[in-house]
Amino acid sequence: MILARGLGTRMRSEQENSRLDASQSAAADSGMKAMIPFGRPFLDFVLSGLADAEYRNACIVIGPEHSVVQEHYARLNPKRIRVQIAIQQKPIGTADAVLTVKEFAGDQEFVVLNGDNLYPLEVLAALRNLGEPGAVMFDEESLVRNSNIPAERIRSFAYGTVNSDNYLTDLVEKPDESRVSGLRANSLISMNCWRFSQEIFPACRNVKLSSRGEYELPTAVGEAVRGGMRLKIERSSAGVLDLSRRADISAVAERLKNIQVDL
Repeated sequence: MILARGLGTRMRSEQENSRLDASQSAAADSGMKAMIPFGRPFLDFVLSGLADAEYRNACIVIGPEHSVVQEHYARLNPKRIRVQIAIQQKPIGTADAVLTVKEFAGDQEFVVLNGDNLYPLEVLAALRNLGEPGAVMFDEESLVRNSNIPAERIRSFAYGTVNSDNYLTDLVEKPDESRVSGLRANSLISMNCWRFSQEIFPACRNVKLSSRGEYELPTAVGEAVRGGMRLKIERSSAGVLDLSRRADISAVAERLKNIQVDL
């Protein structure tokens, strides 16, 4: 499951980057981050990476206004990975987005990824080989060193605490300054790469609306874990390519220029 429904508010609101070409600027203005072109849409790179890691079915969650995504993959007709579309009618958060793929998931475990992140092959393979519900989470220092993510942005992600058996015990999204120092020494960073069972669906249905007016997946996961849901955590020192802001586009373009897409 690829989360591509976001409004892209930061992408649209930031000042223009003079290094962007017209097509990149137009896509950024639309807020549809996953379709920003780097020779081809960013989402093509995401799907190609999944195919390389031997995933064979993907479901992209978009809004009803994002017909460009449906049209692109209908025209492209990928051979290495089957692409399905799920519609989230309103942009009311990632927990609500997960509920749209219940039919796609069926009775199987499924992976959830951000559509504006490119995860390395080793991370995608680790999720496939985990053998049970869980996640890959990242060492903060390594994530900053190996990604295009500046240190000051890390606090915008969720911090996960893990026990001695490598199971998640808590997840704190966007901690304030008073909590960061305590979390930093003993936590890993979540970049929203999960492997879930059907247990996640009631957690997503029951999560409360956040102060941002959204039903948020990290909050649902944190509450479910505290209520007894078990999620095995694989630690990673790899980097993740992040396309969440307009200022990221040039750095992402540089990192993608030698990557071949094969769908």
